[in-house]
Amino acid sequence: MTALLNSDALPVVLMALDWFAVVVFAVTGALVASRKQMDVFGFTLLGTVTGIGGGTVRDVVLGKLPVFWVHDPIYIVLCVAASVVVFFTAHIPSSRYRVLLWLDCMGLSLVCVLGADRGLDANAGALVAVVMGVVTATFGGIMRDILGAESPLVLRKEIYVTAALFGATLYVAAMAVGSDKLVAAAVGFAGCFTMRALAINYRWSLPAYKPRPGRGRDELDKLGL
Repeated sequence: MTALLNSDALPVVLMALDWFAVVVFAVTGALVASRKQMDVFGFTLLGTVTGIGGGTVRDVVLGKLPVFWVHDPIYIVLCVAASVVVFFTAHIPSSRYRVLLWLDCMGLSLVCVLGADRGLDANAGALVAVVMGVVTATFGGIMRDILGAESPLVLRKEIYVTAALFGATLYVAAMAVGSDKLVAAAVGFAGCFTMRALAINYRWSLPAYKPRPGRGRDELDKLGL
């Protein structure tokens, strides 16, 4: 069963996860558009940019041109379809922001693993693969928040990039010790999702820089500055 999964079904499973991750991120983009009361074209723009943005940056950095959605336009179709569905259903949840956070958490966890896997497939090395996981997981959200005039999640004190980094690192480490790809993906996903979920529930954040008063003229004179 394991051999069959590895040889035949694994590419299909990874493709399905990739599609699902794109749809999840597209929905988060469309939800931001709903909070800004945009029209259906605004929904489609934010949904599509969020869904494919991170992967586009990843492919450009890795030199894999043309980028993935040019080879396979189904990604664009999925983003547009998800965005249009959200346009007609965004009013249903009582808290769109809460839904946005949790969907973004799921998308982040999936894409950090898939992005790291693309890095490994490109023979870019472990460190670069981890970076590609973080880039793929975060850059679509950055574009979404900038276009939606929101403060980007990655610039807030919340644990966000750290969770993507953790998940991508777990995946690459598991692959390095010879784990099955699906097992490694599950470990990376679980690590990222758990860290981000705990951060959302308990409002965890990394320590922020605290400004200190500058040195006075007397102190500078003593230092010869």
